[in-house]
Amino acid sequence: MTEIYNFIDHEKIDSLLEEGKRKAKDFKLVREILAKTKDLERLPLEDVAVLVNVEDPELVDEIYKAALWIKEQIYGNRIVIFAPLYISSYCKNDCLYCAFRVSNKDVDRAALTMEQIKKEIEQLLKQGHKRVLLVAGEAYPPEKGLEYVFEAIDTIYSVKLGEGINIRRINVNIAPLTVEEFKALKEHHIGTYQLFQETYHLPTYEKVHVAGPKRDYLWRLWAMDRAFEAGIDDVGMGVLFGLYDWRWELLALFMHVDHLEECFGMGPHTISVPRIEPAVGAPISENPPYAVSDEEFKRLVAIIRLAVPYTGMILSTRENPQMRREALKLGISQISAGSRTNPGGYSLSEEEYLKGAQFSLGDHRPLDEVVYDLLDMGFTPSFCTACYRLGRTGLDFMELAKPGDIKYKCEPNAMSTLLEYLIDFASDKTRQKGMEFIENKIKTYDERQKKIVEALLEKVREGKRDVYV
Repeated sequence: MTEIYNFIDHEKIDSLLEEGKRKAKDFKLVREILAKTKDLERLPLEDVAVLVNVEDPELVDEIYKAALWIKEQIYGNRIVIFAPLYISSYCKNDCLYCAFRVSNKDVDRAALTMEQIKKEIEQLLKQGHKRVLLVAGEAYPPEKGLEYVFEAIDTIYSVKLGEGINIRRINVNIAPLTVEEFKALKEHHIGTYQLFQETYHLPTYEKVHVAGPKRDYLWRLWAMDRAFEAGIDDVGMGVLFGLYDWRWELLALFMHVDHLEECFGMGPHTISVPRIEPAVGAPISENPPYAVSDEEFKRLVAIIRLAVPYTGMILSTRENPQMRREALKLGISQISAGSRTNPGGYSLSEEEYLKGAQFSLGDHRPLDEVVYDLLDMGFTPSFCTACYRLGRTGLDFMELAKPGDIKYKCEPNAMSTLLEYLIDFASDKTRQKGMEFIENKIKTYDERQKKIVEALLEKVREGKRDVYV
């Protein structure tokens, strides 16, 4: 049996950050680090410790430009779109930053029935979504236990509103499981298993998780190991920025990535970057102990892109539209749109929704507005889920992502799913914008790529759906 220990070396991180403060003033050294990123390889912790300490505006701007270059090399201009689906807000844990914490009496709670889940999915499908992130608090209906989650997954996949109008990929964000439970979860054909450590800083972790199973730092820390052991090869990690110093958290996050790559040959499929937002009945959320400014947030996004160039980066609707626009230019490759953060939220009015939300949203725009905005900025909104269905996951995905070759698969699929959306769901304004975008985009392809893309687009125009390479 694997020995369980804390592989997040707190003293080493402290030492690296102290040394990084001194080195960050050396312009020549910082530029040498940025030059390394052109190789599209991971940065060592020592280099990251320097970048997180850079304050000079000129160097910060160079960090931003390097991050955008890397994002374009690996992911092109595509932005994958998804929506969260909260199925339960009951929880055993008492996390001081979360509205769902067990001691909070100020939030309306619910655990959706399968019929309610179907209705939620119907609402999402009518918007045009193809990918969801299932989210649940750590307290399932006692008569079902974990089977409740499995039944919800099967229910989501079962809903179809027409030819090709269905959810094609379900990612899952639920509490840590045993290896055997992870094996059972994999059998339900999930995409990515997502779990955030919230904070890697142990004293802070113990301070903000005051009761419940989540108090066990090591059980959570080793969850990704158990997922990999169970055969789930796409995992998503993240930190809740604002609980502790973001610089420290980034080094710890990459230390976790190092651990996974050493043990399993691969790191996370995605990294998420949530900042603490106000939540009903969660005092810390109103006044985060280590609040991250907008400028700091942009820097940490860019540094993650530089440090793990091949990993997808997710930005939620916690951030306002302007911040989301800026972050897209710094390395973000996936965003949520038209989100609700409470069970049944897609079927509720705005007033009803706010009573049961896990946290406040910064971006309330519907999916159609987000798609239009992306097109206006020159990004390709993508609803592609092909890699999961073709087995391009785990190491197979990384073999394409690390050298930047994944874009040759994803670009045609992004265009076909965009055309699906424009034909089936878009407003007239967005449809016109999107058709012009596709026409102009095709002109930029070489003959080989143009032939592949146009063949997919023709199938969509003929009425076929879910076509991909």
